[in-house]
Amino acid sequence: MAKVKNPHDKHHLTKRTLREWVFGYIFISPWLVGVSIFFLYAMVRSLIFSFNDLQLVGMVITPLKDGLFSNYSKVFATEINLPVVLAEFAISLVLQLPIIISFALIIALLLNSKIKGRSLFRLIFFLPVIIATGPVMDMLTAQGVASVPMVGTDAISSVLSNLPEFVAEPINDLFSSLILILWNAGIQILLFLAGLQKVSTTMYEAAKIDGANAWETFWKITLPNVRSIILLCSIYTVVTLATGGSNAVIQMIYDATYSATKGYSYGAAFSWIYTVVIIVILLLVFLLLREKSDRKVKYEESRGAREEQRKQQQAAKAARHHDKFMAKTERMAAKGERRKAK
Repeated sequence: MAKVKNPHDKHHLTKRTLREWVFGYIFISPWLVGVSIFFLYAMVRSLIFSFNDLQLVGMVITPLKDGLFSNYSKVFATEINLPVVLAEFAISLVLQLPIIISFALIIALLLNSKIKGRSLFRLIFFLPVIIATGPVMDMLTAQGVASVPMVGTDAISSVLSNLPEFVAEPINDLFSSLILILWNAGIQILLFLAGLQKVSTTMYEAAKIDGANAWETFWKITLPNVRSIILLCSIYTVVTLATGGSNAVIQMIYDATYSATKGYSYGAAFSWIYTVVIIVILLLVFLLLREKSDRKVKYEESRGAREEQRKQQQAAKAARHHDKFMAKTERMAAKGERRKAK
């Protein structure tokens, strides 16, 4: 007898599902081809170059005589300022990431509300992503447009003078290029808008009926529903800041690659070391902002229920002890009364 397949089995693929998969892969095939040709191929080649010596004359790759990891050891031996530069980048990332994410979320909440001309405001906040790039951004930064005029950078520098240089420098850069940092929030605003528009309005209506105010609605409904978008925006922001032209590590890699004494293989090894650092940072961001799995949520809920049950049992036990003590006190008082009566 032939076995009947369960249509609700997750491993069972219907013709409609297969057709949707085919159309999906057709639509993303240009992106897959582009990534395979222009990204994965170049990535693998740079990894090969980092373990060898590349002669630019004729593009000849020769094995290194000093060992497989010779270029990597040269990077750590030559770039003595690398730990300080990486520490400055990490501190600036810790400072800029919450500002960009908070600013993007606030603007997205405002643009998602029912206001007149919100399409125009969305265009205004996204324009810096298109306009302020490359030489335009460098020119605006050189003219002081990226800084807030009301903020006195000299006063801030004097306050930070007692801190170590690798700590004071990122904080000073934060105030001197605050507008430039906020200009990097255009993509994040769009991502938050997409996430906010997927939140059901019935949830807000039910909360309003229950008497919840705007602050409680934000913390109980809006923020949990956009938590995955916060993770996505944080990863995008880290990658953007890590690969930006104003990043000192990127400039060091560029100078090493086109140096007459170091060369392309040295620069490739340098870039892979930096890539590993960024992967570690992204992993930390993911672990901090990831959504809890259903199993972990259920475990915490059951743990909370057990803790509540334990508290109730302790309260009941304390109530029983109190009742016994009161009953004993009443008996002793009654016994004393009887003695007085005799």
